[in-house]
Amino acid sequence: MTEGKMTKLDELLGDPMIQMVMERDRVRPEDLRAMLERDLRRHSARNQIPPAHVIAACQGRSLCC
Repeated sequence: MTEGKMTKLDELLGDPMIQMVMERDRVRPEDLRAMLERDLRRHSARNQIPPAHVIAACQGRSLCC
């Protein structure tokens, strides 16, 4: 992600409750970060816009801008 800049992912991974759940599920923070970065690169390369029904559902639940 970005070097030297705190991200929302950093905030989430720093949360004690998230850490407990990840430990229980045997998920390592560096593995999760690598997976998310890989998916971000893959989706950015496609430069696709989600279907209208996905955007509408997202906005209806205040999950996106």
